[in-house]
Amino acid sequence: MTTAHTDSKPKEASKAHDPYDFLDIDAHLSGEEIGVREEIRGFVRERIEPRIEDWWERAVFPRELVPEMGAKGLLGMHLEGHGCAGKSAVVYGLACMELEAGDSGLRTFVSVQGSLAMSAIHEFGSEDQKQEWLPRMAKGEKIGCFGLTEPEAGSDPASMKTFARRDGSDWVLDGSKRWIGMGTIADVAVIWARTDEENNPVRGFLVPTETKGFSAKDIENKLSMRSSIQCDLTLEDVRLPEAAMLPGAKGLRGPFACLNEARYGIIWGAMGAACSCLECAVEYAKGREQFGKPIASFQLTQKKLVDMMLEIEKGTLLALHLGRMKDAGTLRPEQVSFGKLNNVREALKVAREARTVLGGNGVTSDYPIMRHMNNLESVLTYEGTSEVHTLVLGNALTGIPAFR
Repeated sequence: MTTAHTDSKPKEASKAHDPYDFLDIDAHLSGEEIGVREEIRGFVRERIEPRIEDWWERAVFPRELVPEMGAKGLLGMHLEGHGCAGKSAVVYGLACMELEAGDSGLRTFVSVQGSLAMSAIHEFGSEDQKQEWLPRMAKGEKIGCFGLTEPEAGSDPASMKTFARRDGSDWVLDGSKRWIGMGTIADVAVIWARTDEENNPVRGFLVPTETKGFSAKDIENKLSMRSSIQCDLTLEDVRLPEAAMLPGAKGLRGPFACLNEARYGIIWGAMGAACSCLECAVEYAKGREQFGKPIASFQLTQKKLVDMMLEIEKGTLLALHLGRMKDAGTLRPEQVSFGKLNNVREALKVAREARTVLGGNGVTSDYPIMRHMNNLESVLTYEGTSEVHTLVLGNALTGIPAFR
């Protein structure tokens, strides 16, 4: 006698197990999404990974890669028209994940260029401003920076002191900005300033960096983001025509919208850095022998590796879910805060745990983990600190703002 299921067979053979896609997240991606991801992964492995430790140690930003990034559609990837690639939010997120697996500083450049400077022009600029800057920025022929943060106004941009006053038909800007990515190599700076209009609203201005009175200086002696550029900007009687103002932005809504674009990319990017750390730790543990066998065979080491994998898989699913919401037009700012807070915090924990698997070897530049760990300390802080995003979520939960 046989049961009804004796001769049953699986409908199709299972694909080979991928320990770095444990939940088969790829099954939820389209062919285009996987194709772009693989293209950017190949670019990172060929053009970034072989030299990133040298660039990081020497604090060098590889400007020669900018036109290549433009050619691959990475600059303003998620924007439509004016030479931009017009890809989905998920495609852009996957690209950020691959870039940050190479280095946070390289993903930061793409974010500053596309999600901050180009997004500001794309969303709030005039047609003339878009035509002048976006096609060349998309190609990497021109570089932009985004001047919001000030020495005394980081998490509280409403207290900014940079001021723009009317002088006839011109605007004259005075003030300073700090921690501005790409400031010393930028061709145009998007500067946010209070104005002498009624109620002193914040407005955005496009400042060509050769304008008299504009200066930028690299912030040196960084122990994080060393393959990226962060700067101090100074504006002294910078005179601009009326046409330099971004007409569509009035108040802090403008810069906040751009920041949310950048924060979205970080949600994916942080998981890329974490993946790089996990892969390094797994391969090291399988090859490193102690007490006569690989340390990957030890229970405590396996627990560390599993805990890392769990958080990366959960964080990647979160990023994908938020990306689908963004593409559907339903993503809210507080949900972006949810993703940024969780994924960067967990990525940093992964990096720290992965370092312990490598022991003392983990603190050397022979392996990428310590570099990722140091970079993620900056990612934890910029585009909104963990404290700020916690209070954004607390406000959403309780209806009570706790910022002041």
